[in-house]
Amino acid sequence: MNAQAAALKTSAPQTPSLPQAKPEAIGLSGARLQKLSDAFKREVDRGTLPGATVLVARKGQIGWFDAIGRQSPAASAPMAHDTIFRIFSMTKPIVSIGIMQLLEDGHFLLSDPVAKFIPEFSETKVGVENNGKLELVPARRQMTVQDLLRHTSGLTYDHTGNGPVQQLYNESRLRSRKISNAEHATMLAAIPLACQPGTDWNYSRSTDILGRIIEVVSGKPLGAFLTERILAPLQMTETAFFTGEANAGRLAEPFAKDPWNGEEVKLFNMLEKPVMESGGGGLVSTTMDYARFCAMLLGGGSLDGNRIVGRKTLELMASDHLAPDVVIKGDLVPAGHRFGLGFAMRTEAGIAPFLGSTGQFFWSGMAGTFFWIDPREELFAVFMMQGPGQRQYTRSLVRNLVYAAVE
Repeated sequence: MNAQAAALKTSAPQTPSLPQAKPEAIGLSGARLQKLSDAFKREVDRGTLPGATVLVARKGQIGWFDAIGRQSPAASAPMAHDTIFRIFSMTKPIVSIGIMQLLEDGHFLLSDPVAKFIPEFSETKVGVENNGKLELVPARRQMTVQDLLRHTSGLTYDHTGNGPVQQLYNESRLRSRKISNAEHATMLAAIPLACQPGTDWNYSRSTDILGRIIEVVSGKPLGAFLTERILAPLQMTETAFFTGEANAGRLAEPFAKDPWNGEEVKLFNMLEKPVMESGGGGLVSTTMDYARFCAMLLGGGSLDGNRIVGRKTLELMASDHLAPDVVIKGDLVPAGHRFGLGFAMRTEAGIAPFLGSTGQFFWSGMAGTFFWIDPREELFAVFMMQGPGQRQYTRSLVRNLVYAAVE
């Protein structure tokens, strides 16, 4: 069965599909999309990744949906349209939409301090390295909800560097899935910030704190809020913080050791219900589920008559929120790009070493999942795999190949 024929058959009937069309009917080249699939089949044959799915939609219709390789290197089951993946940081855009829903309900302003909802953050200090020692200095201002959304809060991640503050993260229980969101927030507030709020872009646990704010404001667990306000209205029936034992045969798994450097690969157990519902990286999902989220984003905040977030709110989220003097740390925001409220966006036609359009917005997950929305081309794409070490390579590869097919 070729990719286009396979797109008409989904083994997850509980998740409604989106409208489908032949590629040429929506301004895509079927021959070039076949080259996209062929390229990833070569990567599977080379042992770069066990398998992947790729879905491309334009003008409101799916033009390509292919499942390539195997779900798991330890089993013979082929990759499928309804395979379940850890989406890690692709959780962040969903939670960011959730916090903006509460903004639209009038519960707070973006300029409100985080301490208004989590008092432990009112006395947070900033850690400064001085002659090899960590010194604590007062924060010049409080971190805000906007800082959390755009990762200028001063929070960080333990895996994005080896500074003294990140070492404190490593020594803590922040990575435990057995603590609550409330416990996680209290623990994080006791650790110094990596920089003054508003000065640096540091990829961070900020969205986990947004998840806790959602709980405080709504009075509901994060998972229950997301289901009620986003997942159920969008009929994303397979997206949650874990999946049931009945789905054990549908889980995508990585190679036990990274195929490029030989390091052991450890990802969380998707069948285990966590205590902490991580707003920064805890969801599991399917390609079609996330495609429905993307269709809502491309649709200006609504899908099938269900408005999830306002058009102008989404417009604000997909705009640049970094002041000119903000230092972007790390390489997650590529050259020619900036960051908004929950998404990165392309601001330059050139500079970046891969194809795209100005105005597109996107984010990705640590295990290799990736999506982007291109309003100019009326296009979105969802790519799913489980290969942490290959994620940067595959992100650029899939971008180039999808855009090569745009007529």
